[in-house]
Amino acid sequence: MSSEGFLKEMQTIGEKFLLKLQKLPKADPVEILSFCVVLLFIVTVLLLMIIACSCCCYSCCSCDGRPDHRRRKIQVRPTAH
Repeated sequence: MSSEGFLKEMQTIGEKFLLKLQKLPKADPVEILSFCVVLLFIVTVLLLMIIACSCCCYSCCSCDGRPDHRRRKIQVRPTAH
């Protein structure tokens, strides 16, 4: 997908979202609740992605950006019977 197509798609989604927000005060309670559930899901996914990325970055690098060489990988070997 080209960048122009992506921007056009994002603009279309934004316009639909704005239209939905404008109609929300006149909507049924079920529609308001479903909109809130979808919004909560999106926020939760974004928050979990931020937490996962920060934890991954923190485990690979120390706070100053240098790799942490103190951790060593432990190789698991099968036990002999």
